[in-house]
Amino acid sequence: MTPAKETSPRWVSSMRVRIVAVVVILLLLSSIGSVLLLRVVLFERLDEEIGASLDREAEEFQLLASGVDPRTGEPFGDDIAAIFDVYFSREIADEGETLLAFIDGNLYESRRATQVPDTDEFGRTIEYWLSFEEPTEGSIDTDAGNTKYFAVPIQGAPSDGMFVVANFPANEREEITDAVQTQVLVQLGTTALASLLGLALAGRVLRPLRNLAQTARTISETDLSRRIEVEGKDEASQIAGAFNDMLARLEQSFTTQRQFLDDTSHELRTPLTIIRGNLELLELDETPEERAQTVAVVTDEVDRMNRIVADLFLLARAERQDFLQLGPVDLQELIMTVHRKVCALAVRNWEVRTPPPGVISADRNRLTQALLQLADNAVKFTDADSAIQLGAAVTAKEVRLWVANSGPSVPPEEAAQIFARFRRGSIRPSTNSGGAGLGLSIVAAIAEAHGGRAELVPRPGWGAVFEIVLPRDAREAREASLRVASRSAPAD
Repeated sequence: MTPAKETSPRWVSSMRVRIVAVVVILLLLSSIGSVLLLRVVLFERLDEEIGASLDREAEEFQLLASGVDPRTGEPFGDDIAAIFDVYFSREIADEGETLLAFIDGNLYESRRATQVPDTDEFGRTIEYWLSFEEPTEGSIDTDAGNTKYFAVPIQGAPSDGMFVVANFPANEREEITDAVQTQVLVQLGTTALASLLGLALAGRVLRPLRNLAQTARTISETDLSRRIEVEGKDEASQIAGAFNDMLARLEQSFTTQRQFLDDTSHELRTPLTIIRGNLELLELDETPEERAQTVAVVTDEVDRMNRIVADLFLLARAERQDFLQLGPVDLQELIMTVHRKVCALAVRNWEVRTPPPGVISADRNRLTQALLQLADNAVKFTDADSAIQLGAAVTAKEVRLWVANSGPSVPPEEAAQIFARFRRGSIRPSTNSGGAGLGLSIVAAIAEAHGGRAELVPRPGWGAVFEIVLPRDAREAREASLRVASRSAPAD
């Protein structure tokens, strides 16, 4: 038996958690780096300030020792005690600082700031300072911590002196450390709060993606009507919107395929039955003439099936974006070209009403196909003495192309459904060439692909008038109709 594959908890694989985790890690690394850098900078500035303070105190003392006694107006000379008296009467120790004066190795005077160790705790450090014969600056480890100092020896007679200014930065370093620790706690709290807010915001931002996944799991082959509710204009919402558009196109495609299969199975059932029946009776035909008639019937039904399948394919393609090849079309030339073609269909009183010169945006071949289909339909319901008129007219926003015939009119109750698939009117054709009921639906599909419509309009003096109404610019209308179609399904 193979061991079961271990899977991580679902929340670990969540995109929201991973995004927030990456952000939190980056924030922590940034916080750690900034705190460490801040600590180093503060310590460096503290050392610089201590060094500057020591230099300043030593310089002031040396300047005083080389000057005059303000009490007498005379130079200090070898009076070391006077120098120390005047200096200590003016100076106060800064934070962490101690001022020491020695005469012949004995402590003469001292000043120290709060929390600075007493001179009794210096021990051997004082002996070390008293050993200097020249002004010396440095640092030394003491029982109170690392100490920075500046020692200035003074030669006098009969006594020698030593001035020492020392700084104990331990307290200030502890203050910096406490401040850094407080900053760490503040940044950790801020990061935790930002993580919770980021988790909530990430969930809100990624909600369209979760809805997308849920919708994708519920979609089946027979139900593509579900949609994702899109709010906002961010990237996740754009993905959800694109997914909705894809679903709309898939639903439209599947609907077209399903309708094509339904129409095909429904309409081809009759010719297949006729073909099967005639083939089964073929062996009963005794004469060549009878067999020839049976073969003719079968061949005619096969041809009719081919026409039905071709028309159904055309209707299916009408839903695709590449159904039309739009371009400039000279309307007057189009009508004249179609008129020359329809005159060869049958002997009729053909009339033409040419529009004024003008160019429209449309598919020339599809419009020609639609007008020929209307003309062929008119021929079926008229005789040799009937009139058929082909024409076009242009308004500010629309283009109207029509085929009118003087044959029988269509009953009003049938006018609304006459462009539907496989719908045949109650009026029988005058010729024997019955169709499958797809001709007018093809005309309607071509008109709708252009962003227009096909309609049956009443006109005095004519039996049936079929019009194709198109916008002047079919390209914009086509794009608008495709956008509407892609969003026609209701949101779930």
